[in-house]
Amino acid sequence: MDSARRPWSFADWGDALVADLARDVAGDVDGSLHLGRRHDDRARRLGSDSWYVFSALATFGSVDLTTARTIEPHWDAVAILAQAGTPAAEGSTWGVYAAAPPGTVLAATRGADGAWRLTGAKPWCSLADRVSHALVTADVEGQPPGLFSVDLRASGVSVDPGAWAPRGLRDVTTSTVTFADVPVTAVQEPGWYLDRPGFAWGGIGVAAVWFGGAAAVAGALWGAARSRPPDQVALMHLGACDVALRATLLALRDAATAIDAGRADGAAGRLLAARVRAQAAGCAEQVLTTVGHALGPGPLAMDPVHAARVADLTLYVRQHHAERDLAALGRLVAPAVDPRDGGAPA
Repeated sequence: MDSARRPWSFADWGDALVADLARDVAGDVDGSLHLGRRHDDRARRLGSDSWYVFSALATFGSVDLTTARTIEPHWDAVAILAQAGTPAAEGSTWGVYAAAPPGTVLAATRGADGAWRLTGAKPWCSLADRVSHALVTADVEGQPPGLFSVDLRASGVSVDPGAWAPRGLRDVTTSTVTFADVPVTAVQEPGWYLDRPGFAWGGIGVAAVWFGGAAAVAGALWGAARSRPPDQVALMHLGACDVALRATLLALRDAATAIDAGRADGAAGRLLAARVRAQAAGCAEQVLTTVGHALGPGPLAMDPVHAARVADLTLYVRQHHAERDLAALGRLVAPAVDPRDGGAPA
């Protein structure tokens, strides 16, 4: 790898073989899907050898965020299906569509024959125009939401990219998918998707990608320091990036250990994921700001690789909902209050 573009401390967390594979398909969505599918076995090790999975996702993120953004949800689906005891169909590629913003309805109904069908719309479906299958959450009357496996090529499925016009991750098209009485297969019982031990683990995988992308952006700063002796301000920028990235790496490694040890199920897993995602998102934002301050407009205007990486990471990290997700984390760590005791912690 060109030393001027070396991701920050890659030897401490990266997978050189994965990096070589990722470079071969960088920017190619279909090639990235094919790569992810060829290595589904790695995704199935989430929960038993989780760092093996997170390291690969971080490496993909450090090489090319389009590739990482394509493979991560496919692997998430593969891991979910493995947890459900339902292997992915041979040759299939997957998305996971669980967004449920206000004003949108997707309902699953079960007929007299026991078959499930989906009707309604699901927004924020990335790569629905490219993947063959998806895991989709839907409302189930009188029960918790259910998770359903659907063939996106089935009759009654329509994909509308709408106003998708990003400056980052431009080839990872995100659409609204409409289902008109489409036959689907239930993945376990309603409520299983949210209650399963691994629900929070996929979100930590996304955080690993953010970390890899941030390490690559910071690599531009490292390269600049090699080209000319850094002054005191440049050294401060280097130190700030190092602290943020190292703290995030340690959080990811700790999360992998906790998952494998069985200490990240249920409420503990939700708390762990919220903390790691907040750490990784904050790291990415700090690195983007620090590198921008340190290097100025030059690489954003003259270096297409760096400029694309900054645009990609800026959009990708917005999957973390900033202050709202921090408030949700605060709710998880707030002491329980007993209203019978005048508001004192229980």
